[in-house]
Amino acid sequence: MRASYAERITVCDPIGHREGDRNGGQRQKGCFLFLIEITMSNHHQSYYLPPEIVDCITDLLYDNPKAINQCCLVSKSWVPRTRKHLFADVKFSTVRDLEAWKKTFPDPANSPAYYTRTLTVCCAHAVKTADAEEGGWIRAFSRVVQLEVWSCVESLDGLEVSLIPFHNFSPVLKSLRVDSIATSHSQSFNLICSLPLLEDMCLVDHRNYKSGHVGTVFQPSTSPVLTGTLNLYLEYGMKQAARRLLALPNGLHFRKLVCTWLHGEDIPWTAALVAGCYETLECVDIDCWLDCRFL
Repeated sequence: MRASYAERITVCDPIGHREGDRNGGQRQKGCFLFLIEITMSNHHQSYYLPPEIVDCITDLLYDNPKAINQCCLVSKSWVPRTRKHLFADVKFSTVRDLEAWKKTFPDPANSPAYYTRTLTVCCAHAVKTADAEEGGWIRAFSRVVQLEVWSCVESLDGLEVSLIPFHNFSPVLKSLRVDSIATSHSQSFNLICSLPLLEDMCLVDHRNYKSGHVGTVFQPSTSPVLTGTLNLYLEYGMKQAARRLLALPNGLHFRKLVCTWLHGEDIPWTAALVAGCYETLECVDIDCWLDCRFL
């Protein structure tokens, strides 16, 4: 005999209010809540809402982590959709965070990394080449659209942090930020050259790493599209970065250029970048920290 059940669904309106009573009661402000109460006479039988309803509920609760966590407990059928929001943004702030992830999800093929769209790695020095090999945790993040790599560790005693493990790990990656005091420009540009769909890029360097070291940049088989925003904050000059950008195959097609000037010699290189993408450039944002005698 099929179990009988009664259900009640109370849904707040899309702008986060609840309708007042018929007597014109005041609309009460609140977050977007869904209250689903299911009473079943047979507790051994599972009850499933149609997939479209589950998708609608979880999508509307994407910015409410507590509610999304509770959705995971409703039923196994709810887990895939809730994972889409729970793991959309993953950040490894410390080595301990990274180790905890690998311990929790020892099989990368079955990890929720598939749902991640934004990945931030603040401990790039802890990433090993083996992590990017087949079966490694990096390859599981194959649908990341935005990547941020930080290697701000001053205790490395001059050792260079390798960005090779991140080369083309996600074929759909479009936005890259490299913020480093332990990564050479050649490392950064080798990463850039490995991302054919890259649109937006941000390079931040607070230290003159290996002063005078040029390094070798791989020649990409296809040039990144670079149609979005270029943000450069290179504390010790943008000569190397600008020169390598201008040497990329197929030229530059940025729509917005953001540069921070710290030295007088940065002016002509900024001008060269503007000229390099003049056909597409729509906005230039210059933050000048120079002494007026340089202008």
